[in-house]
Amino acid sequence: MRRKPYIIAVAGGSGSGKTFLAERLVAALHDRRPLLLSQDYYYRDRSDLTFEQRQGINYDDPKAIEFTLLIRHLQALSDGHSVEHPLYDFTTHNRRPETVKVSPSDWIILDGILLLAVSELLPLLDLKIFVDTAMDLCFIRRLQRDTTSRGRSVQSVIDQYLATVRPMYLRHVFPSRVHADLVVSGEEESALTIDKILLKLPT
Repeated sequence: MRRKPYIIAVAGGSGSGKTFLAERLVAALHDRRPLLLSQDYYYRDRSDLTFEQRQGINYDDPKAIEFTLLIRHLQALSDGHSVEHPLYDFTTHNRRPETVKVSPSDWIILDGILLLAVSELLPLLDLKIFVDTAMDLCFIRRLQRDTTSRGRSVQSVIDQYLATVRPMYLRHVFPSRVHADLVVSGEEESALTIDKILLKLPT
């Protein structure tokens, strides 16, 4: 019988350092060939809307993510089947036309702000990690990222943060912290945090 994959979710606010931590965890477990999946891949396709309409979507609400597809992919991978996950383009606020085929792995690492906020997803997760970082630092990191790599203006980042990012963090993301098996600091040296996580993993 095939071994069920061990699924690790790394959640936390936008700019908390969760993606950085997930990537460092992949590197630490490289000999086990883990599969990294991002919640961001699963933003819903909005091809039916104009670019201006897509700009107004609340992307920090769980409804913006096609979690049913993510769950279906996790179940397929657990059953030993390959899947083709979507990709997302943050400059156009829409899915890309191409997909990426990934094969089953004994270790799956998920990265995303809302992973612990979706009740249907929780039973599939073996280790639930929440990256806790001060909101002012999260905003600074998000501002730097969005203006340098996502083609955003400073004002648009500020407007989105006040309109949706901060309210949704307080409504959905931070309350999901209660489901975490391990809460780590996004301001701590990453090597120390990785050591704490590794101690939680089965050998």
